[in-house]
Amino acid sequence: MLDNLEQIRELDKGGMFDLIYKFPDHCIEAINITKESISGLRFNNIMNVVITGMGGSAIGGDLVRMLTTERAQIPVIVNRDYKLPAFVDEKTLVIASSYSGNTEETLTAYDYAKTKKAKIIVITTGGKLKEKATQDEVPVITIPGGLPPRAALGFSLFPILVLFKEQGIGFGKKSDIETAVNLLKQVREKYCPQVPEKDNPAKALAGKLHGKLPLIYGTSNLTDIIAVRWKGQMNENAKHPAFYNAFPELNHNEIMGFEGDRKLLKTFEIIILRSPNESDRIKKRIDITTDILKEEVSGITEIWPEGESALEQMLYHIMFGDYVSAYLAILNNKDPKEIDFIDELKERMKD
Repeated sequence: MLDNLEQIRELDKGGMFDLIYKFPDHCIEAINITKESISGLRFNNIMNVVITGMGGSAIGGDLVRMLTTERAQIPVIVNRDYKLPAFVDEKTLVIASSYSGNTEETLTAYDYAKTKKAKIIVITTGGKLKEKATQDEVPVITIPGGLPPRAALGFSLFPILVLFKEQGIGFGKKSDIETAVNLLKQVREKYCPQVPEKDNPAKALAGKLHGKLPLIYGTSNLTDIIAVRWKGQMNENAKHPAFYNAFPELNHNEIMGFEGDRKLLKTFEIIILRSPNESDRIKKRIDITTDILKEEVSGITEIWPEGESALEQMLYHIMFGDYVSAYLAILNNKDPKEIDFIDELKERMKD
């Protein structure tokens, strides 16, 4: 079924496969837009950074926070709420990210940041958030509109990444960005629909997950946020329930759930997002956990990334997972772009 390109085109009414393929192009465009937007901009005396946003607009912040955990000299947190942490003040850099520019939680957080006299920069396509920022003379990185937020990851991730590098907040070598985008161009050719299932691991994994309940496991500060991305893409693209957790935390609680109903456990398909940067103790934990669970669940798949840098490896995992979720949508006979339940919820929240 996944080698039937006509059937994929018929179900993929919103063009999600094309958007996944264009991910590297979005990254390049975002880099250029950001460099132009923040040219000459300098934030001084920054003691902490708060990235505030929701859904697809917040995941870029999560990924940057994950990548900077061992490099940034100041705290970086991601805020998904109407309110901001109490510590926010004039020494805080608040990055307000809303793809639509009309996300009510982000708009409220922006207003709060103003009352706390925080330094603010906005990432958006327009909407009320850009109106507010323009009126307040707050810097705006204006990104292209017309995309589902989850398919606009390049535009939510790379502006923050470039901003961090330019402000010296801590992110490794600037050349990492160009190398990582070049890797993405290679990856998209390996997993696109034109590559048959026998040569396409993304299609093969989607087939393995079809009719199963995916449990996506990452490693804290290495692949945990990527596991969140995988989970969300399976929910939104594939209309498929999925759950995530991370080592080592899952070894202290979730592992006990596998002493449960054996019939239920056979519906679980575990995916472990690996990293070459795992410590020896984490590797041992994963090996032992896999050995304990392999007979209890439907199957366990380990995904190792390509690339040398942490950014390359992260982007590989993301693009691979995006393709898996889109292929799973086809197997579920769903349009990967459609999000009717979310649209209904937003509409009913207006009342």
